[in-house]
Amino acid sequence: MKLTSEDLHDLAIGAAFLGTGGGGNPYVGRLMVQRCLDEGLTVDVIDPSELADDALVIPTAMMGAPTVLIEKLPSGEEAIGSLRALERYLGRKADATMPIEIGGINSTIPLVVGARLGLPIVDADGMGRAFPELQMETFGVYGISGSPMVVTDEYGDSTLLNGADNKQMEWLSRMVAIRMGGCAYIAEYSMSGADVKRTAVPNTMTLAMRIGRCLREAKANHESPFDALLRLLPQTLYNHGRIIFTGKIVDVARETRNGFSIGRARIDGLGPWRGTMEIEIQNENLIARVDGKVRAIVPDLICIMDSESAEPITTENLRYGQRVTVVAVAVPAMMRTPAALDVFGPRCFGLDEPFTPIETMT
Repeated sequence: MKLTSEDLHDLAIGAAFLGTGGGGNPYVGRLMVQRCLDEGLTVDVIDPSELADDALVIPTAMMGAPTVLIEKLPSGEEAIGSLRALERYLGRKADATMPIEIGGINSTIPLVVGARLGLPIVDADGMGRAFPELQMETFGVYGISGSPMVVTDEYGDSTLLNGADNKQMEWLSRMVAIRMGGCAYIAEYSMSGADVKRTAVPNTMTLAMRIGRCLREAKANHESPFDALLRLLPQTLYNHGRIIFTGKIVDVARETRNGFSIGRARIDGLGPWRGTMEIEIQNENLIARVDGKVRAIVPDLICIMDSESAEPITTENLRYGQRVTVVAVAVPAMMRTPAALDVFGPRCFGLDEPFTPIETMT
């Protein structure tokens, strides 16, 4: 499919929702892609089934703290530089690019790369949401090496890394990104078309568009966007969603530490919702507790949305006084296997609570 401006708006909203607070500001990414469309460039999104098994796919993305992105806007050339450098190292041109995650700006960086280089963008990703660390990919869970990878900054400086494993790749590249100012742009997890079909979470870009469209049309029809969203989710791989809290943000603590945005948000209940919800953050929303009781936990999605507009709110944009609705969503089954939870389950974030699917919580 050829992406239109309306598709792009819906994608940015839906990707911000799926990103569960992380992945960078979707507004910035939308403007970057819109500029490509205004220049007459084509953004061609393809289904994974359209890939030849021997095609070379090189995902592209931003890494680092989303808070830094507010003051350090990309041009798009950074990620292109990383892809080109990795192509040179591999001795082969990419046949396509794709997102490593479907959250925020990282749903749109590959669109810019694809438009500028004339490459198709695969409708899939490696997280099914956003996660803070690069080893937290379904690609890696199911056997793909993230290395070699390239990290590039806005000055064109780049570093080629070969980690002993995906966790070592994350550790090395995080230090490079910090030296590059807290965020940088990468190409990694190069793989075949067959591997994409085996390891990626499929059709998440079109899902993000469906979510954005659902919210937009519900508001235009003067319907509850939250009700419309909860009706849509069972038709997708994310087959269960529920509202777990509504209230007012009364405190946000946030700092940039070790290349991540770390913090928490406290929300006092409004209306029928009693108590106080506290959400812990590492780039993304990790765990939501109400008066100490877990209501949702990673890898399931915890999405903070404006109660009036139903716009998803990224972690760097949380503010005191916002009236918010918190929605929890079940991730696809391939993200809940024991192998997957070993890579991005609660204990990988230092949380003591075990993973409990939101549909089983009371």
